[in-house]
This record gives sequence, C-alpha cells and structure tokens, in this order.
Amino acid sequence: MADEAVLRVPPAHEIIIVPPPGHEERHALLEQCIQVRIAVFVTEQGFPLEVEVDEHDPTATHLLLRLLPSLQPIGTIRAHQVETAGSSYYKLARLVVLKEYRHYKFGRSLVLALHNWVKDHARNSEGEIDFVKIVCHSQAVRADSAGAVAFYRKFGYEEEGDLFDEDGEPHQKMVAWLSLTE
Repeated sequence: MADEAVLRVPPAHEIIIVPPPGHEERHALLEQCIQVRIAVFVTEQGFPLEVEVDEHDPTATHLLLRLLPSLQPIGTIRAHQVETAGSSYYKLARLVVLKEYRHYKFGRSLVLALHNWVKDHARNSEGEIDFVKIVCHSQAVRADSAGAVAFYRKFGYEEEGDLFDEDGEPHQKMVAWLSLTE
C-alpha cells in the first residue's frame, strides 16, 4: 500500500509560460510544446499532422510542463483571446500530457496554471470586470477513453450546445466563468 502511494508522487517539474512573440527563447520553447502535442495528438491519437499546428500558435500564450532538472517537455496547454462583437473570451486549447505522466494529474496542474494566467491577463487588460469567460472544445468520446468532458467539469466548465465534429472526432463546447474578485 505504501509503495503505491510513493509511485503517485510526481517527479520534480515546472510549468513555464513561453515568452511572447519576438522574445529570443520563444521559438525553441514553442517547438517543444508542438513536439509534445504531435506525440499525443498525431502519434498516439491519430489526428492529422496538418491540423495540429494552426494560425493561433504564433501569437497564443503557451504553457510548457517540463521535468527538472532535465527540462524534458512532458505537457503543454495554450490560450488565446478571441474578440467578438462587443465582448471577448479566452480559448483554452491543445492540452496534452505524455501518456506515461498522466497518472500524476499534470493535466489538472496545467489547467489551473492557465486559469491563473487568464485571470492575471484579464485583470491587466480588460478593465473593471468581475468574471472572465473561457471556452474549450473538449474531445467528447474516443475509442480509448471516455473523453475529456468530465475532466473539464471538475474545473467548473459546463457543456454548451450539441456535439460537433472537429478534425474527425466528436467535440463538446465547454464554457467556464472565472471570478476575478477571488
């Protein structure tokens, strides 16, 4: 029993925010994020390579999870702000953790780190608002898992609308409102 608990202690790690466009370290760190995404979405899950890197990657904010002291990248998540008529929201996307590290709940750590970044960014750029909206398109059901809808519910996300196809797989739009006053 004690050995089982020891196995769940996560290895030393850090989550960093990839520097913004124009920063000298951005390209190398963004490439690490993309390589982790390719390992999960393309190699493991079979999504097409041509849809993995998109028009949002150059300007989105990326968080990179890596082991210490090796700096081996093992997970990532990204967000970008979407401007709509009269309002805006943040789009959470591309959350992945390499399969051999998923049992450490690093996905949870990445989502919480991204939520903290969104709240800080919104406080500094949105003016006087009490809540910020985050949207994600969650994989609904896969042959190898129940999908990520239940995972996102744990963070206060709620389903909005019907299932839809994204890149050949069923997805569910999920929405969360984060308080900026807490």
